[in-house]
Amino acid sequence: MEVTPGRKQFYSNYMLLNPKKASFFDLTALLFSKNLKKRKFIETSIETEDSFWYRLVIFLSTLLQKFLLSIKMPMALAGQTFEDMLNLFTNNGGLFGLIKKVMTGKVVIPSREAATYVSAVGYTDLRMDLDKQIIYGNSMYYPALAIMTCKAVYNNAAYNKSIIKNNWGMEVIGFYNYWNDYLRQPDTQVVMFRNKTSEHDTIVVSFRGTQPFCADDWCSDADLSWYEFPNIGKIHSGFLKALGMQKLVGWPKFVVPDLTRKAPLAYYDIRDMLKDLLKNNPQAKVIVTGHSLGGALAALFPAILFYHDEQLVLERMEGVYTFGQPRVGDEAFAGYMEKNLNKNGIQFYRYVYCNDIVPRVPFDGMFKHFGTCVYYNSKYQAKIVEEVPYLNYFSLFGFFPMHMNAIYEVIRSFTMKVKYGADYTDGWLMFGVRLFGMLIPGVANHCPQDYVNSTRLGKPDDVLFLPLHTKKALGFEVPLLAA
Repeated sequence: MEVTPGRKQFYSNYMLLNPKKASFFDLTALLFSKNLKKRKFIETSIETEDSFWYRLVIFLSTLLQKFLLSIKMPMALAGQTFEDMLNLFTNNGGLFGLIKKVMTGKVVIPSREAATYVSAVGYTDLRMDLDKQIIYGNSMYYPALAIMTCKAVYNNAAYNKSIIKNNWGMEVIGFYNYWNDYLRQPDTQVVMFRNKTSEHDTIVVSFRGTQPFCADDWCSDADLSWYEFPNIGKIHSGFLKALGMQKLVGWPKFVVPDLTRKAPLAYYDIRDMLKDLLKNNPQAKVIVTGHSLGGALAALFPAILFYHDEQLVLERMEGVYTFGQPRVGDEAFAGYMEKNLNKNGIQFYRYVYCNDIVPRVPFDGMFKHFGTCVYYNSKYQAKIVEEVPYLNYFSLFGFFPMHMNAIYEVIRSFTMKVKYGADYTDGWLMFGVRLFGMLIPGVANHCPQDYVNSTRLGKPDDVLFLPLHTKKALGFEVPLLAA
């Protein structure tokens, strides 16, 4: 937390947690003392917190972050080794192919920068092609394209460029690695591309989600730190910093130079590129999307556009589609977003598959969701809901149903091919994740595999999911957001 004496701050209140400074004594004392400012790991403008439950949630959040940070290095090393081994086997024809090539001295060593190198998330669902039955004009076209984009951005730049150009036949704008001030390094990855046909011209912006072996990413999801902005509300500080919030000055209209910053800031760079593209292409529309942590950034991107009154981009924004998105702000911020999304005619769809753990954090009561929630159960049946079952992941009422559903999904892995075809078969890695899901339900539900299946197999209200300009052309008057 940086505070400059005499400088007018961009926030009205704040609470920042630093798990590295949290001693066992300090954490325990939090449960019995209302004075937050006495805790060395909390920097806040709030003097006291009367609610024991609020302090308990802070305690649990900080404890979880301390644990994650304690295993950060071995977790990252194990993840990278695992990915390298997966690609080593794939590039050499499997286990037996690798043994044969070792014997002949012709082993292919995979390059992490190659278009054929696939991330661990990518291996949970190796489908690369779009569903040819979901074409433009279909109510699920944008969601189906969005989740495939979200899945691709977990991989490297060469992979994304190859898939977008060769498999999807679309124009690559770029693959970017932006500065993340939460981590103090370039780590916010974004892919942008253009889907232009005789029927439409759509620019897609996709933010990368939580890396499964990155402790910092999981800490960001679990963190409860926030800044409160006047007339806007409280917003998750980690997500703000990943999107491009500038230290000391917050969100000025333009970037303030900072020599310690080693890469551009996501929001500003993307906004300026979009403005140039839209000025030169009067028919172009924009959709923004992201899975997991990427969904949080996709949700915040229009919020800063509202704050800066960027009318050109807002007028041409067709919609925001998030998948497995964590909560990003409090109830006041949710109201701010609902008001401005409706005012600007922007559709916001938040997809949640079954018991996915991430949309249920940070805790409800502190932060709130907004937008139209599209909930899919484990049979891929869609329903528009005000909120998903079990608002918080740690729910006594959800304990047994979640575990029973995890068992069902393991069994379902053996029937998907018969029921829906080979394209819906769980690979061995995804099956392993489902087995792990019987121990910690909701983790397997967060994988892109089930979100891809949901957008292809689910059947939500066709009229509701038509693009806004199509609804208007057909004369439909459909509310943009759920009540």
